[in-house]
Amino acid sequence: MSFKGISGRKIPYWRLSGFYFFYFALLGTIVPFLGLYLQSLDYSPTEIGQIFAVMMATRIVAPNIWGWLADHTGRRLSIIRLGSFLACASFSFMLWKQGFLWIAAIIAAYSFFWNAVLAQFEVVTLNFLDGMTHYYGRIRLWGSVGFIVAVVVLGYVFDSLSVAYMPVAALAFLFFIWISSLTVREQKTPLAEHHLEKGFWQICLSKSVLSFLLASFLLQVSFGSYYTFYSVYLEGLHYSRTAIGLLWGLGVVAEVVVFWFMHHFMNRFGLRQIMLLTLFATAVRWWLIGCYPDNPGVLIFAQLLHAFAFGTAHAVSIEFIRRFFQGGNQGQGQALYSAVSFGAGGAVGALLSGWVWSASPVASFAFSTLSAVLAFALVFWGVRGDTVEKCLRRM
Repeated sequence: MSFKGISGRKIPYWRLSGFYFFYFALLGTIVPFLGLYLQSLDYSPTEIGQIFAVMMATRIVAPNIWGWLADHTGRRLSIIRLGSFLACASFSFMLWKQGFLWIAAIIAAYSFFWNAVLAQFEVVTLNFLDGMTHYYGRIRLWGSVGFIVAVVVLGYVFDSLSVAYMPVAALAFLFFIWISSLTVREQKTPLAEHHLEKGFWQICLSKSVLSFLLASFLLQVSFGSYYTFYSVYLEGLHYSRTAIGLLWGLGVVAEVVVFWFMHHFMNRFGLRQIMLLTLFATAVRWWLIGCYPDNPGVLIFAQLLHAFAFGTAHAVSIEFIRRFFQGGNQGQGQALYSAVSFGAGGAVGALLSGWVWSASPVASFAFSTLSAVLAFALVFWGVRGDTVEKCLRRM
């Protein structure tokens, strides 16, 4: 596939897509199988939750540090390449020892550098799209394809061999993330100027943006039980690792379909309407997984709802943040969204799910359902009518 931006500049579709493929293939290795790997090392649910919380917590700090640096140097791809290389180097120490403190330290180091990468690559991609940002989903969907390939293939491999090979698979994908970052050329981007800082915080403190960011935080809190324990949950109910991988993959297939058609949805429906539907579907999904895990048909339907829980949520959020944070504030805007949602929300969700899971898996998914419902209420209250669209048109 090849297309050009409004200015006629050719967009490096496959190079951008390749980076997303390997980045999310790594995610398809870590998210479904790290919990199973740690469980094979006899880690308790609380310890597993703490490891995931450490990984998510680095997203609170790392994206903002790297985002500020990228905006003030304009060398975004150099930072992406450095972060990718250091993430790969840090993770390689996972092959040495398996103690709790050692693995926690490795996860903290690797994820600090790894979390420098995606928020800045989103800015690189949007800049390359050059006014064709509604086609973002058609590049980003290759990340979903990478996740599907990793989770399905590795599910089969770990069933046939052992989940002990998880760190080796993750390290291989980290290496390819770094290699793919070298294939994309550096762009000249505007440097952040001092007078923009006041505008940045004015935007952050507006009612619509605060409501949206807090709702994004709660949405990621709701994912805590799923990201941390879904595979453990299903294995405890005697699902094979192949079946677990296929269920993870099915959810991301639904996500791919949404990404392909997302530009049509966003042209036809407002951001608020799509986000409300997303949060409602997410609440239903967690309720179904918590209450009917023994019913494969229900689990399949719940996984199809991932199209909303992640697909529409991510696409709407990226577009929302892109329109609000312009020019030299782009990196910091994307970093703030990543820090608040995937960072703080993901860390809190992982930590709380680890505590609640020990008492009851059903209670943990009930907590996830409540978090999604609260996020829905916040968007309904704080982002009224066409407030978002009016604000964006004024930018």
